[in-house]
Amino acid sequence: MKGGLYSSEIAEPYAQALMSVAQNQNLTEVLGNDLRDLLTLLNESPELEEMLANPIIKDEDKKAILRRILGDNGNAYLLNFLMLLVDKRRILFLPAICQSYLELLRKLTNTVLAEVVSALKLTDTQRQTVTDKVKQLTGANAVELKTTVNADIIGGVIIKVGSQVFDSSLRGQLRRISLSLGDAA
Repeated sequence: MKGGLYSSEIAEPYAQALMSVAQNQNLTEVLGNDLRDLLTLLNESPELEEMLANPIIKDEDKKAILRRILGDNGNAYLLNFLMLLVDKRRILFLPAICQSYLELLRKLTNTVLAEVVSALKLTDTQRQTVTDKVKQLTGANAVELKTTVNADIIGGVIIKVGSQVFDSSLRGQLRRISLSLGDAA
């Protein structure tokens, strides 16, 4: 249910409501950064995500854990929002809500999400080169990179922006050569 249509139908209105509050308080980027961090934490800790989604665990315990995660200096609007999600029994949709909010933020700031797969971890210079290339290809004001390492591509990078895929990997080049040789035979 986590990634399904039902999930997005519930997540989008909550994300829009949070965006509305963020815009009114001039906190769109601040909340965006907080939600990115929260999403990273949930992705790195499936136990936390399972605990928040577990209906057997008391709401007070979930709230206490969320308060500890945000800490004393956490954003009060985000904390209140998370408490509301617990009260409304919607906290299990937190990853989808975070994703929806970040999509809204990208639209608001004309930022594109580029998923980059490389054979090795990208250096800062390489990240900047990829960012510049994606800006050039898409006309976006900014680029948010989501990088993963996959040694199977041998070398180069694969960049996915929306439904467009730019494959400059060595594996992709070898595949294209193989296809063209197969057509020539």
